Amino acid sequence: MSEPARASATARLPLSRDRVLSGAFALAGESGIGALTIRSLAQALGVKPMSLYHYVANKDELLDGMVDLVFSQIELPSTTGPWREELHEWAHSARRVLARNSWAIALLESRATPGPATLRHHDRIVGVLRTAGFPVAMTAHAYALLDSYVYGFALQESALPFNQSTAAPAVTTITRSFGDGDYPYLRELAAEHVLQPGYDFGDEFEFGLAMILDGLAASIPSLTAEGR
Repeated sequence: MSEPARASATARLPLSRDRVLSGAFALAGESGIGALTIRSLAQALGVKPMSLYHYVANKDELLDGMVDLVFSQIELPSTTGPWREELHEWAHSARRVLARNSWAIALLESRATPGPATLRHHDRIVGVLRTAGFPVAMTAHAYALLDSYVYGFALQESALPFNQSTAAPAVTTITRSFGDGDYPYLRELAAEHVLQPGYDFGDEFEFGLAMILDGLAASIPSLTAEGR
């Protein structure tokens, strides 16, 4: 379908808040969050910019809605299941959602007016930790640690200049550019790990997550014994 025909077909669809947010998602995914403006969104939807203000008051409200929609896609853990298993599944779900919406990573904690899905998400993670026996202060530490790890890994993963299928050629090219005797530990890491069959940078996520959950699990008995 040609661009004019696509715009015409899009314009015939009824406008709604859901359609506005979906259109903003698509535009951010295709062109990056920096390309998203009320005007560019209106053009993508085939409508006049002023018509969007019936559904979002301004760009900040649009971003609030987009962030809330991202949080709504993350599977919430249960406060009644084993806390470690629940947080393990939550972390993997969050990583999958952020991989699909890498433009959102920097925005997730930036909103001053969080929506209901955002608040439900945060409340549930806190609830899982509290019902598991973490004191309030340790809950805050644990949540900050988990958030930093999940978001940080997703950001690093989205910024890599290669994927699983191109990692070996890319790393080989980099190491071949080293001078003789330069960077021996990087050469060793590349040869004995990155360039081995089956290497996938994404596997590092599970290793790091397990280390964090192990550490959090080990903290519970000592804190309980001290009566905190």
